[in-house]
Amino acid sequence: MSARRNFWIPVICGAVILTIGIGARQSFGIFQKPIAEDLHVGRELWSFGTALAMLLMGTFSPFVGNVADRFGTARTVAGGGVLYVGGMLMIAFATEGVMLTVGNVLSGLGLAAAGFGPILGAIARQTPPGRQSIALGVATSGGSFGQFAIVPIASILQNHFGNWHTTMFVLTGLSTAMVALALGLREDRRAVSASTRVAAEQTTRNALAEAFQTQGFWLLTIGFFVCGFHVSFIGLHLPAYIADNSIGMSFFGRSISALELGGWAIGVVGLFNIAGSLLWGWLGAYHQRKDMLALLYALRALAFVAFLALPMSAASVLMFSAALGFLWLGTVPLTSGLVGYLFGPKHMSMLWGIVFFSHQLGSFLGGWGAGRLYDVQGNYNSMWWISVGLGVFAALIHWRIRERPVERLVLGVAPS
Repeated sequence: MSARRNFWIPVICGAVILTIGIGARQSFGIFQKPIAEDLHVGRELWSFGTALAMLLMGTFSPFVGNVADRFGTARTVAGGGVLYVGGMLMIAFATEGVMLTVGNVLSGLGLAAAGFGPILGAIARQTPPGRQSIALGVATSGGSFGQFAIVPIASILQNHFGNWHTTMFVLTGLSTAMVALALGLREDRRAVSASTRVAAEQTTRNALAEAFQTQGFWLLTIGFFVCGFHVSFIGLHLPAYIADNSIGMSFFGRSISALELGGWAIGVVGLFNIAGSLLWGWLGAYHQRKDMLALLYALRALAFVAFLALPMSAASVLMFSAALGFLWLGTVPLTSGLVGYLFGPKHMSMLWGIVFFSHQLGSFLGGWGAGRLYDVQGNYNSMWWISVGLGVFAALIHWRIRERPVERLVLGVAPS
């Protein structure tokens, strides 16, 4: 029998795929004003297209998760990468709203197949149980590094070229690497852990019925809606919010425009989230994940309040971005790890896909809703306070989760 492959291979490959895919998508906020000005439309068009892509990404996540569980993650992610690149290319060529929206949707569907669900499921199946929380944190930090590495570069390119089409072409070329990196996610189906063999007897229908009858699953799903709402609102509208307030800065004699500062703000979120994802993943290995999630959401609400209370300046923007970075995607290793802990790894990608759908529903409302409210009210004031209230709500419901495996797993590993 061949030796089992080092579990760090899928972790690193998955992290790089997420770096590219999520990093490029997170840069979409810097295109908010350039696209509106170029196409002579309001902010709702780009907000709606991006939010619709997030919603469809979530809608298809349970299905692509099931496909990955049954037929292999590598093939699923490679196919998603091809679709993602096609969507990005269509956006780069777009000269009107329909083509812009369709390209957004295609790239979103591609990221559903080449995103967190299939990748984290593959990593969980190939990682020893004691290392899963840390491995998931490392993979999640890939998306954070993408924000730090790609979003500021995209903002610099946009500032240099002054043409969002050219900047989008560069991001499209970078995204082609996702397809080749999918090879690193191949799984040896013969190397199955004891817990997976127990769960393998469970059908898809039974897995869904079991999850739907578990209160903790619904609380996780509802709570992850709030994460999506926050991430989409900030990622898509913080750069425009900074530009609206004309907040620029000077760095060693170099003038940084408000638009460029917006890109750097999202980059700082990504930079500090590298540490945040690793930290929250590590904490999840030593403390109850549901308690860490409650604490994380409460701190998010506090960060929003502090940002609104402080005078608006480049310093307050970067301080807020750093604080939010520690709390950004730390929810992912905790939530995905909790799904795997509660129900086992066999159907984890599918069940995570359902939870992730709620996240993307929140992303749709957070992204599109903010654009809609801005066009109606002329500011983002309401969105900030809605975000505060949702953070408090998410903290409260996560405290109520009972963190213990379902009875099937307890009986399956019990001595005979």
